[in-house]
Amino acid sequence: MVKKEIRVAVVGLGNCASSLIQGLYYYRNSKKEEFVPGLMHVNFGGYYIEDIKIVAAFDVNSNKIGKDIGEAIYESPNNTAIFAKVPKTGVKVQKGPVLDGVNKYTAEVVPVNQKQKAVDVVKILKDSGAEIVINYLPVGSQKATEFYAQCAIDAGCGFVNCIPVFIASDPKWAKKFEKAGLPVIGDDIKAQVGATITHRTLVNLFLDRGMKIERTYQLNTGGNTDFLNMLERERLSSKKISKTESVKSMIEARGQTIDDDNIHIGPSDYVPWQKDNKICFLRIESKHFGDVPMNLELRLSVEDSPNSAGVAIDSIRCMKLALNNKLKGPIIEPAAFFQKRPPKQFEDRIARQMVEDYIEKYRLVG
Repeated sequence: MVKKEIRVAVVGLGNCASSLIQGLYYYRNSKKEEFVPGLMHVNFGGYYIEDIKIVAAFDVNSNKIGKDIGEAIYESPNNTAIFAKVPKTGVKVQKGPVLDGVNKYTAEVVPVNQKQKAVDVVKILKDSGAEIVINYLPVGSQKATEFYAQCAIDAGCGFVNCIPVFIASDPKWAKKFEKAGLPVIGDDIKAQVGATITHRTLVNLFLDRGMKIERTYQLNTGGNTDFLNMLERERLSSKKISKTESVKSMIEARGQTIDDDNIHIGPSDYVPWQKDNKICFLRIESKHFGDVPMNLELRLSVEDSPNSAGVAIDSIRCMKLALNNKLKGPIIEPAAFFQKRPPKQFEDRIARQMVEDYIEKYRLVG
């Protein structure tokens, strides 16, 4: 018989993990008919928020290691909105390997005890009974993400990759998960209503109305460790690819093209006082009938981490349905709707229906 409990291990106890864990408590008593902003459904294929249980957590920050996750998610440098007080859970944060998870900028705010040995991650995953690993490592953590992806495989866990290091969309890693008989959902989580999904929607509006996208940019600023981390420009390559492809794919799907010089999407700067607030400046240039020029400019302000927490909850529940049904390799439907860089891009309205069909096909029975 399939168990109702969804046992999750979290990699990286930063702002995004804080919002996810706070949300699990804030909405844990939501009823079937209730509306919860950010979730497709309260009852998602037979699973509710209360079914999700965090059973393991890994980080490298000395301020968090050894503490209950109910305490660790509020530790510095986390600076996202606090909307729920999480009680002690009995799950302590374990030290993972540093690898490339900390750079010269984040090292100033993320204390690491180099003498403290990292735990055996695979053993912790197995001992905790984790069945899903969700990855919230910093952007550019290529080695660390690949390490945890391999640990998930070795421990027999599904992997939800929320960052722009390519796992599900990398044929090599996709094959590894398929060979292991395990599902993977990724890469790079879309926010509920964030910069990329807004950009994609506006691009589709222009195209639906018969207007060519001649030039466009998306410039983002923020004051969390994600933006601090991305001051090291070398870590941005996969992020820029992910965000640019997410928008460019919408244009190309309609038979249009746009030169690389005419599309710029990516993080722009770190503004400490913004904290977890992300500000997006978006511009699209086009022409009306008669080649009359027009442009659109938009300023979007969002609390960055809560903006993706509901999407993460739905991704986790999609992963549980995949595990129940012994699906393996990249799971296309949830990736297309929940991720910026899925193995295959679809227009968002189509992708949403794909997830609805996925829920109906694989829902928990009984």
